[in-house]
Amino acid sequence: MSVAKTVAIFLTCAVALAACGKPEPVASPAVVQSASAARVAFAGAPPVVPVPATPVAPEQVAGKLVFDKTCGLCHGAGTGGSPRPGDKANWAPRIAQGMDVLYEHARVGYNGAYGYMPARGGASATDSEIKAGVDYMVSLSR
Repeated sequence: MSVAKTVAIFLTCAVALAACGKPEPVASPAVVQSASAARVAFAGAPPVVPVPATPVAPEQVAGKLVFDKTCGLCHGAGTGGSPRPGDKANWAPRIAQGMDVLYEHARVGYNGAYGYMPARGGASATDSEIKAGVDYMVSLSR
């Protein structure tokens, strides 16, 4: 192979490798918003409106932290028959049993007509953390 051919192949490979390392240009917020609007309009769906997070009462902050870390993994999606916070119809029969029963099911676990609950949500939460998490979910579901 001639030197000219070798140099040409080397330069072609170098240019190709250099082009692979170039970052993609970042789209401006206006471009992203217009693309999102086009997708929504195309799908025929109503526009997506950002919803601000609901403020948490000071006495519920600890419970929300436990919910976000542990409880929400199942209760957020309704996994295993777990009632989602705010689903009053699904929570009503559980709340009617009394808070002590809810605390007990969360602490030691539950497997029955309403679904499945692993002890302590499958985590190493303390009794006070469990109580706070249950109180938080119930406060959203009354």
